[in-house]
Amino acid sequence: MSWNYEIKDDGMTVEELLRTEWGLGKKVVHELRMAKSVKNDKFQEVVWKEPLSKGTVLQFDLPKADSPYEPNHEIELPVLFEDEHFLIARKPKGMNTHPNEIGQNDTFINSVIGHIIRGGGSYGEHVHRLDQGTSGLLMVAKHPVAKNILDRMLEQKQLVRDYEAVVKGKVHNKSGTIDFAIGRDRHHPTRRMVSPTGQSAVTHYKLLRHMEGKSLLQLSLETGRTHQIRTHLSHIGHPIIGDELYDGPSTQDGAYHLHAFRMSFIHPFTNEKIVVEDKAR
Repeated sequence: MSWNYEIKDDGMTVEELLRTEWGLGKKVVHELRMAKSVKNDKFQEVVWKEPLSKGTVLQFDLPKADSPYEPNHEIELPVLFEDEHFLIARKPKGMNTHPNEIGQNDTFINSVIGHIIRGGGSYGEHVHRLDQGTSGLLMVAKHPVAKNILDRMLEQKQLVRDYEAVVKGKVHNKSGTIDFAIGRDRHHPTRRMVSPTGQSAVTHYKLLRHMEGKSLLQLSLETGRTHQIRTHLSHIGHPIIGDELYDGPSTQDGAYHLHAFRMSFIHPFTNEKIVVEDKAR
């Protein structure tokens, strides 16, 4: 995996770029140094602590990395954005993000690894997850440096993820914030519940429209707890239609209506604003 990067500020060193600008961990930085992965545009090694001029082009050449997931070449998922660093694809409802048991290879990441291998790559790792019943956009890093950077961006709330949900009842407020800590429900193996001893969780919502006995909401996450949207909406008395685990009314197909339709962020390598939308549900 190789790519070029242009230094944006006078006086920045390779060390500062990797540790401060990109926020890479010590292990990843050490591996890049040992592999002599950073060179100038003449393919010469650079001094990591030497200040560089704005516009200096660095060549990154990473050692080959393999994915731990078995590729699935039979399931092809829609890819809505892709470059050499990462891709964003649509996960259908009913599909797991990753395998939960040995030998399972019919998940989102198995399909995406198949896509990456067909394109000449070898590595892929999901940056975040969606519940099995939730559809929509998922991001996959295509090399370990991108994974490290995107993990930090996710932690620092620099990856904005927006959802749509059809919920029970008429939501009266045009917008609002649900701020309740979430913990495990000790009476159920998979369910979560609002709990003062849980992890902090914040969900913002906006009312899009009312339907007969239902409301369509747009939601964004400030935190990314397991089942966060589902738990919060149930707690305020507006469970997602079809989400029976959280007391939502049943649907004919047994599915619930929660879709991750938009992802927006600043591209860490190009500094471009990236917005990917997927209205298919």
